[in-house]
Amino acid sequence: MTKPKLTKLELQILEALWAQGKASIREIQEAFPEPRPAYTTVQTTVYRLEAKKAVRRIRKISNAHIFEATVDRDVARHRLLDEILSFFGGRAQPMMSQLAEAGKLTLDDIREAEKIIRKGRKP
Repeated sequence: MTKPKLTKLELQILEALWAQGKASIREIQEAFPEPRPAYTTVQTTVYRLEAKKAVRRIRKISNAHIFEATVDRDVARHRLLDEILSFFGGRAQPMMSQLAEAGKLTLDDIREAEKIIRKGRKP
């Protein structure tokens, strides 16, 4: 599956769908905290996600279409991470330095990352 480029609003809509499994546009809109985006804004964005093949209509109840995500959360995360890394020349070290300088990266985070790296290298 290709990894579509997603906007912040598109990711928020996908988060609502990942949390609920399937939802109408109204249910997606209601998943947003106040102040919520307008119904028509959510509707337009859902239709854009449908064109990108990130969501699909699974059925219609009365006038409401029910949608589900077709993009896996991990696929979306990897795409977003690749985009972020591109700002750092594709390397993780400058990004980690920036996170550390901003107080967003702790020693516990680094220890956990080390465990994951070690686990991935073992046969």
